[in-house]
Amino acid sequence: MSAGTRTIYAGYFVRCPLGGYAWQAVHYVRGLLEAGADVVFYEDTRHTWQAYDPARRTLGDEYEAGVERLADVFGRAGLGDRWIFHDSLRDRWHGLGREAARALFADARILVNAGGVHRFEESERRGKTNVYIDMDPAYTQLRAAGGDERLRELLSQHQLHFTFGENIGTSRSPLPTAGFDWRPTRQPVVSSMWDETPVPSSAPFTTIGTWNSQGRDVEFRGERYSWRKRDEWQAIMDLPASTGLPFAIAMEVADADDRATLEASGWEIRDPIPISADDRAYAAFLRDSRGEFTTAKDVNVRLRSGWFSDRSACYLAAGRPVVTQDTAFGDVLPTGEGLFAYRTREDAIRAVGEIACDPARHGAAARRIAREYLDASVVLPALLAAT
Repeated sequence: MSAGTRTIYAGYFVRCPLGGYAWQAVHYVRGLLEAGADVVFYEDTRHTWQAYDPARRTLGDEYEAGVERLADVFGRAGLGDRWIFHDSLRDRWHGLGREAARALFADARILVNAGGVHRFEESERRGKTNVYIDMDPAYTQLRAAGGDERLRELLSQHQLHFTFGENIGTSRSPLPTAGFDWRPTRQPVVSSMWDETPVPSSAPFTTIGTWNSQGRDVEFRGERYSWRKRDEWQAIMDLPASTGLPFAIAMEVADADDRATLEASGWEIRDPIPISADDRAYAAFLRDSRGEFTTAKDVNVRLRSGWFSDRSACYLAAGRPVVTQDTAFGDVLPTGEGLFAYRTREDAIRAVGEIACDPARHGAAARRIAREYLDASVVLPALLAAT
């Protein structure tokens, strides 16, 4: 291990071993390592024990498949044994193991809690700069401002608070800070891990995600904000017919009426699990795309949080342009070439048309944005310097 500052990156993967989470963790851990931190990935089940099994599409408390996937992913990413997983239900340790975990918590000077999926005892936090990374902006701030005491307690256990909602705490967004000093950050990518490959001539615009997330709608200043991307897709349903271009979404569309409407409108629907169950298949899906076309959550769109997706960051790193709904990320990222923010159906039609007319130019611009604005060498030094 390096001689840099001992750092714990507490993330989420074993309990949901999907490609997006794999790349999220690898980009952070390898990025922190290359930035000079002596970093180890850590995950336990004390706070959230339930695990998703992609092969069976079931929830349970078995972690073996996720442990095997983590070891494989980190091995291929050149991260070796820089990981620890604690099955707290059975007190089983994986990766570096129990004694290494004890030494790590004793020696570490930085503890990064990614997405707030972990809760640590005071003895574990002591002597460290505790960093919270908010990956669900708007939702986090509105819950905290609305009196979610359990969340406020968790946030208060950290000295530094970073958010993917880069406009939060500025005049560009009305979102409340809930009394916390939110610092802007974004999902880092390690650009060198994404080879430059040509775009297949018949490639569709694609995205991968969740069609209809429910149960997380929020209210702010008397208005209700939806967490369901399904609502946003309705406004651009005729995009395939209007542009004459191919579009494919990798999503589980369980509702028969929704599925029929999508397919009748020209959208190809792919099963997301085979694509997501392996980080290599996930990357191949992105590379086999003309670019990404996707939507954003209503709460980030209307409240202008500045949120930008970690998945979209991967598309850009792969040299695939992105067209995504406007959350005001254009305040901090360049748009108009390689990356487009749309507000209306007409904006979306123009953007995909421009990409289709000159894919090489927009692909090169996508990679340039990834290198200059999203690369770990750009994003992570600011985080480490603050500690």
